[in-house]
Amino acid sequence: MTSKRSLFRRTAAAAVSAGAAAVVLAACGGGDSTGGHDGHGAAAASASPSATASAQAPAAPGQHNAADAAFAKGMIPHHRQAVEMADLAPSRARSAEVKKLAEDIRKAQDPEIKTLSGWLASWGEQVPAEGAMDHSAHGTSGMMTAEQMDKLKDASGAAFDTAFMELMVEHHEGAVAMAKTEQAQGAFPAAKAMAEAIVTSQSAEIAQMNKLLGKS
Repeated sequence: MTSKRSLFRRTAAAAVSAGAAAVVLAACGGGDSTGGHDGHGAAAASASPSATASAQAPAAPGQHNAADAAFAKGMIPHHRQAVEMADLAPSRARSAEVKKLAEDIRKAQDPEIKTLSGWLASWGEQVPAEGAMDHSAHGTSGMMTAEQMDKLKDASGAAFDTAFMELMVEHHEGAVAMAKTEQAQGAFPAAKAMAEAIVTSQSAEIAQMNKLLGKS
């Protein structure tokens, strides 16, 4: 009887040992599976830098064309001249409306000059040099000639107010025409949006100046 019990106990112990071995093997198998998961994680990690680089890569310059570049190159000196004209108003204008209008023009166009310059630089295009005024474009873009600018600088009081508004109406009309060309032919969304804003704001200022001049 004792012999049979001892045999039973040895058999049970062997079974337990086999079960334990099976558990260990299963655990090892789990380790392999985990290793596989770790491998997947490593693959994901190796893909991560490329995804990050892609996310940080600059947007495609795409979407801009020759019309956009021409718009920026033409509008920068055009805006600079308008700002130069506006800078004369505080010390020469008599009308409070003209002084306010000049300040509004300066505040709107100074930031646009910086934006347009940034676009050209990002496109690898040359930014027009400071003081580069294409007075030959006077007839088509409303740019003032050197002689007109000198006369405006020499004027003061009511004479300045009238000359400033008459010349600025023509100047704005040139800008509106340039902006409409950009709207029709440009491809860069931000440039087209700026063109739309220029058409809206400067058309309103033209109407305001014509009213002050008694032409509306």
